[in-house]
Amino acid sequence: MVELNQVVSLVIPYLPAGAEILYQNDQAIVRWADLDGDGINEVFGLYRYHQRPYLFILKNPYGFYLSYFPVSKLVEKSAERVLNGIFEIRAVYLFPVAIREIGGSKWGYINPKGQIVFPPIYDHAGDFQDNDLAIISLMSKTGVINEKGYLIVKPKYDTIQPFSEGRSVVNDHEGFKVIDESGKEVTEKAYSFISPAYKEGRVEAAENDVQGNYLYGYLNKRGKVVIPMIYESTNEFKEGRAVVKEKGGHYQLIDLTGNVLHTYPYAWVGNYGQGLLSFKRSNDGLFGYIDVEGNIVMEPKFTMAGHFIDGRAIVSLEINKKELYGLINHAGQFVIKPNYNQILYLGEKRYAIGKEVDPKQACMRSIFALATDEGLIFTGFLFREIGYFQNGMLSVSDDQHTYFIDKQGNQMEHLPQVTGSGQLSFETTLIKGFIDQRLMYFSQSNELIWKQAANFPLNKQYAVVEHKYKPNYDYLVYYPEIKGMGNLNQVNKTLKEMAGVKPVPSIPLESNYTGDYEITFYEKNLLVIEITGYDYPFCAAHGMPIKKYAHINLKTGRLYQLKDLFKSGSPYVKEISDLITDQIKSNDQHSYLFPNEYHGIHSDQPFFINAAGLNIFFQPYEIAAYAAGFPTFTISFNELKEWIDVNGEFWRAFH
Repeated sequence: MVELNQVVSLVIPYLPAGAEILYQNDQAIVRWADLDGDGINEVFGLYRYHQRPYLFILKNPYGFYLSYFPVSKLVEKSAERVLNGIFEIRAVYLFPVAIREIGGSKWGYINPKGQIVFPPIYDHAGDFQDNDLAIISLMSKTGVINEKGYLIVKPKYDTIQPFSEGRSVVNDHEGFKVIDESGKEVTEKAYSFISPAYKEGRVEAAENDVQGNYLYGYLNKRGKVVIPMIYESTNEFKEGRAVVKEKGGHYQLIDLTGNVLHTYPYAWVGNYGQGLLSFKRSNDGLFGYIDVEGNIVMEPKFTMAGHFIDGRAIVSLEINKKELYGLINHAGQFVIKPNYNQILYLGEKRYAIGKEVDPKQACMRSIFALATDEGLIFTGFLFREIGYFQNGMLSVSDDQHTYFIDKQGNQMEHLPQVTGSGQLSFETTLIKGFIDQRLMYFSQSNELIWKQAANFPLNKQYAVVEHKYKPNYDYLVYYPEIKGMGNLNQVNKTLKEMAGVKPVPSIPLESNYTGDYEITFYEKNLLVIEITGYDYPFCAAHGMPIKKYAHINLKTGRLYQLKDLFKSGSPYVKEISDLITDQIKSNDQHSYLFPNEYHGIHSDQPFFINAAGLNIFFQPYEIAAYAAGFPTFTISFNELKEWIDVNGEFWRAFH
């Protein structure tokens, strides 16, 4: 009798590269039956490819699975009826949305008509997955809800990865674990690391050895160690095989049970792909390809060599001191010559080929054209952003708009075209757009269903209106304008300047800048607006975040400084400095600070007011490492009551 796992292993090679079989209740959604009555069983089921579910039907007329087999609509309907009868396949028609509130944006869910179904109570909300579950965040922790909004997993983890093969990798203060779709932890303990997704029933995991180094192995779907953690490095499984490296030893090709299929005497070996593996003879050498047995198929000559997908691999050569990319076939012949500074695989045998936006800049950035796996180029170099093909459609952004193109590069006129840069994607019954950092939804007939509101009423008199400033593809700022005040001009001018609205040339810039804002506090006449930004110089390891606060009296139009909160001549600088010193000494949570770098605050120290009290913050690198962000210390007003000017304009603005 044929086992389900055997059928799954037979099916996987005939699915698109990167696709995975869908699971429900720990069971693969795969079945076999004679759907068309010819006496030969079809194998059929569901798989996920680029986050979308698909039905496959394979025919087996000669004792092995050839490929997708042409079937009639009647056969497709028969397969769907069988699967629905066994697995209760359905889709959740709910979509996450972000809604601005005082204190920051909150997330909820709408239905296909754009109506709020789950109110905005989450700090973040993800898409519903194929298992009818969605990942949400609340109070800095992450959980999982079902289609009725009930918590399947209470928000208790630091992160929860999307479900794959009925499992999700989570982590908390103990380490990394695996949960099933009921939220039960299937691992008996926490690990130092677990890879984000299962592939072919296996997931990479690691523990520290006595020297503190990671050793890798694999867990099965029951959370058990199925391949011991003895390897210096591992890779995900493909077609039942994975490349691993022994600790201090050779690279090996193993199967799903850990059996060694082959050992390779090379300095480096890449992951398996369609019968070939990239390799290097020395660590500082060039890349070539070997077959499964270790025989050299292509001598090392590439500066980069990707694994094979759909009979092609992306490689690069050093030409005139520049690394240029091309595409080769199994014979090592270039089907796309190495003339490009970037090549991306888009699925469905299509590639993005990239040339430099500005050859004069030291850091190469790409603008893309669409090409086939045979090197036929369909479009000009038009696209700044480019997605993955879904059913023959691809989301692209040029300098002005985001829209869909087909496999020949033609714009699909009946689908949305949106001003701005980002991505469009099909999500069950709607098309989701994330354009210029803002979320929107369209019907598949191109009707706008929902978009984030640009107007936020504070009360009947005052409102905050959002404006976008984008003079250059690499410069995007959202800034607030206050409506309803008497003397508005100077306040709104200051807010624009704080947000980063300034003359910007249209020529290629040397960095990318994004700016945004939140309404963090509003009480009586005091409005507090947080201005944020991120400036990323191209080629840098990271950019520099920016954070500022505007404290505005809506009645008078005055913007307050820290000193305005305190009595004239009061020692507020020393008192606040001492209170922060006490917090640092008494609380271990501040152990991340640089030793001996905190020397008190300045009279114009950055700050913000909220319901908790006075918050003092420092810039990145000022008293802690970059990764610490903006170290912030909260001091209650009661601790400062001796020095606060309770009759002053600032205090009375919110009391």
